Amino acid sequence: MIDKNLDRLTEIKQLLQQYEYYYYVLDEPLVPDAEYDRLMNELKNLEWQYPDLITADSPTQRVGAKPLAGFTQIKHELPMLSLDNAFSDEDLTDFLKRIEDRLNIQSNELEFCCEPKLDGLAVSILYIDGLLTQAATRGDGSIGEDITANIRTIRNVPLKLRGEYFPHRLEIRGEVFMPQDGFNALNQKALEKGEKTFVNPRNAAAGSLRQLDPQITRQRPLVLNTYSIGVYESDDELPATHYERLQWLKQLGLPINQEIESVKGIENLRHFYQKVQAKRATLGYDIDGTVLKINDIALQEQLGFVSRAPRWAIAYKFPAQEEMTILKSVEFQVGRTGAITPVAKLEPVFVAGVTVSNATLHNGDEIARLGIVIGDTVIIRRAGDVIPQIVGIVSDRRPENAEKIQFPTACPECGSAIIRAEDEAIARCTGGLFCSAQRKEALKHFVSRKAMDIDGVGEKLIEQLMAKELIHTPADLFKLEHTHLIRLERMGDKSAQNVLNSIQKAKNTTLARFIFALGIRDVGETTAQNLANYFGNLTAIREATIEQLQQVQDVGDVVANRIFNFWQEPHNVSVVEDLLAQGIQWQDVIKQEIMDNPLKDKTVVLTGTLTQLSRDEAKALLQQLGGKVSGSVSSKTDYLIAGEKAGSKLTKAQELGIKILSEQDLMVLASSQFLEM
Repeated sequence: MIDKNLDRLTEIKQLLQQYEYYYYVLDEPLVPDAEYDRLMNELKNLEWQYPDLITADSPTQRVGAKPLAGFTQIKHELPMLSLDNAFSDEDLTDFLKRIEDRLNIQSNELEFCCEPKLDGLAVSILYIDGLLTQAATRGDGSIGEDITANIRTIRNVPLKLRGEYFPHRLEIRGEVFMPQDGFNALNQKALEKGEKTFVNPRNAAAGSLRQLDPQITRQRPLVLNTYSIGVYESDDELPATHYERLQWLKQLGLPINQEIESVKGIENLRHFYQKVQAKRATLGYDIDGTVLKINDIALQEQLGFVSRAPRWAIAYKFPAQEEMTILKSVEFQVGRTGAITPVAKLEPVFVAGVTVSNATLHNGDEIARLGIVIGDTVIIRRAGDVIPQIVGIVSDRRPENAEKIQFPTACPECGSAIIRAEDEAIARCTGGLFCSAQRKEALKHFVSRKAMDIDGVGEKLIEQLMAKELIHTPADLFKLEHTHLIRLERMGDKSAQNVLNSIQKAKNTTLARFIFALGIRDVGETTAQNLANYFGNLTAIREATIEQLQQVQDVGDVVANRIFNFWQEPHNVSVVEDLLAQGIQWQDVIKQEIMDNPLKDKTVVLTGTLTQLSRDEAKALLQQLGGKVSGSVSSKTDYLIAGEKAGSKLTKAQELGIKILSEQDLMVLASSQFLEM
């Protein structure tokens, strides 16, 4: 039995060492974090059962991997340790019980400093007399890499601390990471240049920070988050709690996380975990859990450390957002504009709280970039409500009978030819409305909430109506009768009448909704609203030249041509006229001179709960006033409209000195058409 466990222990150690090398040294992760964590826990359990088998080279006995040879090495004056993990409520309870036993204090009486666990690269930055002097990676916990020149290129890292009085020596520890928007833009540029893309933001941050040329690092969207203090030499005493120390660092100009809270009791620890998990998809950066630290520094010192981690802190991890599974096959779906999208059919796997059996592969370029074939072991990522996607493969698990993915040359729905324009990554079916898949998707778009908003008419009903050949174009929806609907499966008398009532109600709409519902390629909600605001009525839009269309906010050459060409197609004109003949109507928009629009060329962000307007109505009103509505606060934001219970966006806007308006201010602005700029 011991021999069998020794063999397994040796096997796990070798796997973990290989994964660490690829993850930490080469920045090329082979497996998801969840797989690494499972193996590490299995190794810990084996070593707990057979402590005589623990060796110095075990991954449980050290923090990280060796530093890259291309950098000068720096020995940390105080070791940079990692954190133990909790994966369940039971693990959290065990952690608190260990603290209770050592301190002889009930955990509900203890205060904790809580923060999101960012997924980046740990660094140490030393300030001497307020000036940035040295920076290093964590490395193996004792020796790191000198990255001073690269750290200096990060915009939110102060080269000199704020204020007049500084500690003689202050070493801060933090996490360098890459926000999701920056990561997506970086990968997009790489694709355009035909270069290799990064697997995830953590991988991108690590690769960017380890560039030998600081000019390359300078071009990467890196950000620092400060989370603790290392070396400290000063005549002044530091604050007595971890939370207060972070606030003190913030006063010195060092960035700390906005979600940090000081809480007391296990229920509040759970609440913080749940609250941050709920916000995870909207934070704008990757996190994989929360970090919970005893707040009282004296108690931290009393608890001390084990070999690789403090006893007074733990990383309470979220359910894995990445998992491994097998690619069984690939199907090709047709969208409303004819776009052919490859969809991966997977061996079902549980990821981030749901079972995933399908994932998008985007297009042929993505298949080529991943180098993926049918039969591969693939890494699936699912963040929040985002569609699951394949972010990598585990190449050493490829079977001998793996099959190459063949992109079709004919539409799988209608048999029409598939073509790909030279300047596009998307291949498209040429069948147009001859293709039933494109008709179905166009109809689904037409009835959707932000288009004509026809309640009760969804995908299943559209499929039934198409199968019975009761509808071919959007106008046919308004010709349906009670006798048509009552014959459909699971459609009773009352349900049929409800559908007809919804269709009748949808006849009263807005010009912007109607334009959006037509499904003109690349014309989204904002563009449709801008067209309505600029031209005022449908006739003016139909008769507009390409040059006139280009005068509309956010309408460039490509979109202008798409709109113009839509109206040159007799079939499109016929469908629109048929829709109008069925009684669809709206009030024409009162044209406003753009030069008089009080928010012309201003970027505005909405946050919090509005009481007088829905979010869509407020967005439309801001656009009508000439504003550009953004989803995130930045230095380029001009105004923030703050409703009730406004959160982190309001805090960030206040820190950046952005002008804050209430919902009432917006209503006054709309009625007066005047704002002192």
